[in-house]
Amino acid sequence: MVVVSGTKLAQEIAASRTEVWRLVQRLRRLGVRIAGRPMTGYQIESAPDLLLPEFLRPALKGTIFGEHIHHYFRIGSTNAAAMQAAADGAPNHPSTRKTRTAEDAAPEGSVYVAEEQTAGRGRSGHGWHSARSAGIYCSVILRPRVAPADVLILSLATGLAVRDAVSEVTGMAADLRWPNDLLLGGRKFCGILIEMNAEATRVRHAVVGVGMNVNQESFPPSLEALATSLRMEDANRRCWSRVELAAALLKSLDREYRRLADPAAREEVRRRFEQHSSSAKGRRVHVEEDGGYEGVTDGLDERGFLKVRTDAGVRTVLSGGVREIG
Repeated sequence: MVVVSGTKLAQEIAASRTEVWRLVQRLRRLGVRIAGRPMTGYQIESAPDLLLPEFLRPALKGTIFGEHIHHYFRIGSTNAAAMQAAADGAPNHPSTRKTRTAEDAAPEGSVYVAEEQTAGRGRSGHGWHSARSAGIYCSVILRPRVAPADVLILSLATGLAVRDAVSEVTGMAADLRWPNDLLLGGRKFCGILIEMNAEATRVRHAVVGVGMNVNQESFPPSLEALATSLRMEDANRRCWSRVELAAALLKSLDREYRRLADPAAREEVRRRFEQHSSSAKGRRVHVEEDGGYEGVTDGLDERGFLKVRTDAGVRTVLSGGVREIG
């Protein structure tokens, strides 16, 4: 194992040796075993499963996500950081040393990952429980060539990307719930949040956020009946590699996103989403919009919105929550 002096580390990150010592202590608290060797320096003896850029980049070569990876040990929200970076033209990261143009500082494919979120959020402002180093909390900046009204297809494609990645790494087959959830055993283990900055006819940038429960062994009482994790759903309670899962997710998302450049591929996304969703067709639901109504799901329309067949005819769910009943 390589031993690096404190002086060398300080030079590399443009910090004082005191700051290096503080950072080493922080890493040790996170589970990194670092030996301090008198007169020589520091040596990493073992590292936990951290989503560090150095671990992710080798697996992401050839994708749009391999170059600009920003890692945080603790942050409010990766989606908020990505949206701020895309809007301000700055990467919004502690290592930033100068302000650059928006395209340079937050190019398409920029990735923001965190070990812990203190203000993680999901659709409709709901919070997302983000236990430290137990899940994947990841947001990416994209600049899709779609109209704002058609951006839902990006959420559906992301759901398919997550499903494929989980299947590849764990062998588990996740159930897709429109528009942005993935379930195992009827409980949610992953949520997707799409936020965008748009004009009337084009999307300036979109941030795709994925929160995935990976190695959690329990949840707060308020979430026990609703949430699960990959570890909890595995018969052997296996602890999964978050680095492997995150890399598989980003590679799968890269493939799905590239396909969306072809308008004809969007119909395939809708078809595959319906195929892997137990609730997209034939489920009785309550829809929380237009005063609330009930009906039976009837697939997705040409833009990816959920259709619900009611006694008065087929209605399209645009923004309301959908809850299964019966």
